[in-house]
Amino acid sequence: MKLFNVYPLYEIEPVKGQGEFIWDAKGQRYLDLYGGHAVISIGHSHPYYVQKIAEQLGKIGFYSNSVHIPLQQELADKLGVLSGYQDYSLFLINSGAEAVENALKLASFKTGKKKVLTFSKAFHGRTSAAVEVTENMAIQAPINKNSHATFLPFNKLEGIEEHFLHGDVAAVIVEGIQGVAGVNVASPELLKHLRGLCNKHKAVLILDEIQSGYGRSGQFFAHQHANIKADIVCVAKGMGNGFPIGGILIHPDFEASYGLLGTTFGGNHLACAAGVAVLDVMKSEKLIENAVLVGESFIDELKALPSIVEVRGKGLMIGVEFDFNIESLRKNLLFKHNIFTGNSSNKNTIRLLPTLNIQTDSLDMFIDALKKETSVVV
Repeated sequence: MKLFNVYPLYEIEPVKGQGEFIWDAKGQRYLDLYGGHAVISIGHSHPYYVQKIAEQLGKIGFYSNSVHIPLQQELADKLGVLSGYQDYSLFLINSGAEAVENALKLASFKTGKKKVLTFSKAFHGRTSAAVEVTENMAIQAPINKNSHATFLPFNKLEGIEEHFLHGDVAAVIVEGIQGVAGVNVASPELLKHLRGLCNKHKAVLILDEIQSGYGRSGQFFAHQHANIKADIVCVAKGMGNGFPIGGILIHPDFEASYGLLGTTFGGNHLACAAGVAVLDVMKSEKLIENAVLVGESFIDELKALPSIVEVRGKGLMIGVEFDFNIESLRKNLLFKHNIFTGNSSNKNTIRLLPTLNIQTDSLDMFIDALKKETSVVV
């Protein structure tokens, strides 16, 4: 049997990871400034994380949600405290796309409506409802095109309210920081405006924090820079540091009932052990604070470099836009300097999503490599 060929692959086989570094099968070390789409939040193979998963696997790895799993409540308690969403409920699943699917489903259940307002260049996932609110027609199959979504200009307030006046809007979904689009930060004005409109028109405000959450922006969630609260928050990626886990944080106004939502693997023992370990490390090592301190100085250094049009982002979620297509630059960084970076739908923008415990000396390696490569390009 062949693998279904949907991923262009680099000729690199990672076999070991430690902190912000990975090693390939040939023994070459790489600086990882991408973390597999912001997944590696506390560093590859963090010893506490490895210990907790191993301990749990030695006890029990899985049973379904038909029994008591106290680790789920431990995860919910610690997530509530660290995120500031203590009074919300947590529903656990396996991925970001599932988080978006369940958020949209809950919003439709609560309002009895099915229209969703979303934004230009949004990316919310590849599954049925998630891909419908994602502005990428190339990944929407005919079955996904159900006219539920209306795409609005990102960070423009004018004209938003008129879409509520038909009375059919169930939800607004927005990323705290757009990742795939090239690290576009949702303005405080936009988020506050959406919060007010959802309150006024009894719609559900969904914040997709799948990539921008879990401390990456210097707040636990990127939307907290705007001092608002969402009705539902979608989380995944950095939540498990590589172990598949996702969730939605749900406002107490939502009423649960048996069978309303469900999952086979969500909230299993190993996933929760991973999730608890991540939160423990984030707290004990003050990783949100580190994202602020290290990220701010790194962004300032980047802004001083030539050939850079704009540096966007907050904390350790950074988009660096050049005045040229960055495809060759990324390949040179990878194969000449052994540094992993990310791309985006903006062909001139590199995405940087390093571990939250990265230190400045590792980021200096990227700055030095970038200076060498951009001097050649220019």
